[in-house]
Amino acid sequence: MHIIPAIDIIEGKCVRLAQGQYSAKTVYDESPADVALRFQDAGLKRLHVVDLDGAKAKKIVNYKTLEQITRRAEGLHVDFGGGIQSDDDVRIAFECGARQITAGSIAVKNRDLFLQWLGKYGAETLILGADARDERIAVSGWEEVTELSLMEFLAEYEAQGVQYVLCTDISKDGMMQGSANDLYRRIRDEHPKLSLIASGGVSSLHDLEELTEIGVWGAVIGKALYEGTLTIADLKRFL
Repeated sequence: MHIIPAIDIIEGKCVRLAQGQYSAKTVYDESPADVALRFQDAGLKRLHVVDLDGAKAKKIVNYKTLEQITRRAEGLHVDFGGGIQSDDDVRIAFECGARQITAGSIAVKNRDLFLQWLGKYGAETLILGADARDERIAVSGWEEVTELSLMEFLAEYEAQGVQYVLCTDISKDGMMQGSANDLYRRIRDEHPKLSLIASGGVSSLHDLEELTEIGVWGAVIGKALYEGTLTIADLKRFL
């Protein structure tokens, strides 16, 4: 299982939210690039970067911060999401050093454009963002919950060739109460060929052990690292 620390960005700073609420923001570091470099120096290989300003604005906002991260921590494989809504957004993300992009809202609102990207950049490069509350897909920085079923969403895009899926149970995100393991088991049972990345609520070694047993491809870890309930030393066995 791949361990993927997360850096969420608002106004160029490293922050965390609780259940996606922008009003419940905690600033952890003024320099996301410094944070990324610490992850790299500790032996981590991957990084999940989210432009929260971009998610609200529906276009990339913090691209300069992304560029600083990838230049200073050039050994990290960075996937980037938040505000990926246009061809220009995709181009900017790659030009600023992202190795993969995570796109969710656009897959709901402009299916044809998402599938164009899938054909142009390939399934190894494009990650489907599948963020849900009560198993209904949420978009636009989680501010809008649709009537679209998570499982139907996954089935549709797997049939179109999607390989990587990053799934966040919004009710778990930032709450430090464990990950949505029952949901991830169901996804693995129904879609065993998908490379499933679990996100939200990971707060202990037990969570990581259970996710490993479930067979997820990767696990995104955010607040637990910043609050110290999980340490880099704890993660060594999974690296």
